[in-house]
Amino acid sequence: MRTLGQKRAEFALEEVLAIPKDKKKDFKSFSAGAPSMILQNGFGQALAFWLSKGTDKDLKIKEKDKHIVLFDMIWKWLPFVKDDVKNRFLKKDKAKTRTDFIRQLSGMDQLKYLTAQKETLALLEWVKRYANADL
Repeated sequence: MRTLGQKRAEFALEEVLAIPKDKKKDFKSFSAGAPSMILQNGFGQALAFWLSKGTDKDLKIKEKDKHIVLFDMIWKWLPFVKDDVKNRFLKKDKAKTRTDFIRQLSGMDQLKYLTAQKETLALLEWVKRYANADL
């Protein structure tokens, strides 16, 4: 049986490996500061900021932007269910879009919100490690 840490590590590795080579340097430095941004500004505020930074002037999402890539990792992880991973931090069927994801987070009670934030910070530690390893 695998630990939750091992499951996070596997997910983070697959996500970091999927980042195009030409985007990894930018992502590496950005992911290093992401946990402190969450702790300083708040979980929802950091996510909203990343979403705004990854959106162009015509309000179109820049899918390969480092902000969106990291946002999407969190969006995928919190409701992730596959094999022996059964995350229930969010309801996948209610977080089909980025907007739904933000709405669901903002509607949570405080304890659940802080649990989702703590889980995100744990995931980001693995993302940071793998990004720094230049995989």
